[in-house]
Amino acid sequence: MSAPEVSWHISSYSADGGGTCVEAGPLNDGTDRVAVRHSRSPGDLIVYSKAEWQAFLAGVRGGEFDFFG
Repeated sequence: MSAPEVSWHISSYSADGGGTCVEAGPLNDGTDRVAVRHSRSPGDLIVYSKAEWQAFLAGVRGGEFDFFG
């Protein structure tokens, strides 16, 4: 199975301008899924459904992942 096409996005908050960061983007296969990868290991993807991604974003916006804040 070949790797899916993804429209990758890199956060503007990336510590070093894009070299070692998390990238995310929608799969270009007509589904409502989002892939996530680390830029140093671009072949390893985690794919989330639209509902899973929206739940994650809600948690981020709600401060659930402010481990050091």
